[in-house]
Amino acid sequence: MEGIQVITEKCIGCKLCVEACPYRAVEVINKLAVIKENCNLCGACVPACKYQAIIITARKEAVAEKIVLEGYQGVWIFAEQRQGKLSGVVYELLGEGKKLARYLGEQLNAVLLGNRVRELASELIAYGADKVYLVEAPELEQFQDDSYAQVVANLIQRYRPSIFLSGATSIGRSFIPKVAVILGTGLTADCTSLEIDSKTRLLLQTRPAFGGNIMATIICPQYRPQMATVRPKVMKRATKVERHQGEIIPVMMDGKPNIRTRILEVIKMVEETINLAEADIVVSGGRGLGDPKNFQLVEDLAKILGGAVGASRAAVDAGWISYSHQVGQTGKTVCPKIYIACGISGAIQHLAGMQSSEVIVAINKDPDAPIFQIADYGIVGDVLKVLPALTEEFKKSLY
Repeated sequence: MEGIQVITEKCIGCKLCVEACPYRAVEVINKLAVIKENCNLCGACVPACKYQAIIITARKEAVAEKIVLEGYQGVWIFAEQRQGKLSGVVYELLGEGKKLARYLGEQLNAVLLGNRVRELASELIAYGADKVYLVEAPELEQFQDDSYAQVVANLIQRYRPSIFLSGATSIGRSFIPKVAVILGTGLTADCTSLEIDSKTRLLLQTRPAFGGNIMATIICPQYRPQMATVRPKVMKRATKVERHQGEIIPVMMDGKPNIRTRILEVIKMVEETINLAEADIVVSGGRGLGDPKNFQLVEDLAKILGGAVGASRAAVDAGWISYSHQVGQTGKTVCPKIYIACGISGAIQHLAGMQSSEVIVAINKDPDAPIFQIADYGIVGDVLKVLPALTEEFKKSLY
């Protein structure tokens, strides 16, 4: 392995280096340590060897498969659309992307894929995009991992943006990792904060880690583009820019994408309440409801208030309600004006998805439930009695 050397005269095959390597890049063969190709020259094995049989012969930066960082410029966002309508997170990406681009003195550009979606390109420009790379084709009318990943990767290879952002939606989480693999670059998923380091001009990508107990800030110094997916509803939306001028750049696909699957049928979930991610009011239920049939109480209150129905992971895992309603670290992040938690204890994973709500109301019979620590208003009582009473009172005042 280039950059690291095992001194055969000193090595006795003790395997201390094997135990020290966090990447399993060392093995002992015939009583001799062998460094494998996945070694990234972290150096953990060097001090672990009591016999000084391993030495680093070159700095990691000198031997890594380097790319030329010069020539990469601009902040790009993926303009996710469904059935001819931009997703809400796109406006948040435009707002955050513009801040990053201004700091760097570069352009904010958008990538728009679909079929007959040109009018959306004009909307992207109105909300701050300097250029919109528009790829239209019948093969792109419905989202598929293979086609979208290939087209986006080709665009990045051709135009070389320094930063590429996408929403951490079901679509973004599905195909953006494929793009990163094709390009051989890093990807930070589920970011809640993005900044530019004033000294290095690198993108600082911050996301929750270890169950939300700490916030980790990640950088990608050696590869481009710097890629991140961003949680919806955690960043400020862009505002419409009067008379903002931009350029729409139509791009032809490089041949037919290699699509390994085909869509047989699209089944839409019909909900009486509004979309969870876009709702100003969210009423969520947890295992404290006691029975799946009691989710009807949550739905009744949400309907009266014109809000959406959410749920804790425990309720979803129990099969009481579908995953599309899950709020939390492994579900949706919401930021409504009012969040009502019904029978939810307040596990940190759930709090990660809703604690940015403007007003939090908690209903729980346990006065020591963690949810009360972040709630603006708390009701200690039986949720099965409190919910019908609230619904009835709102009926009287609102209708």
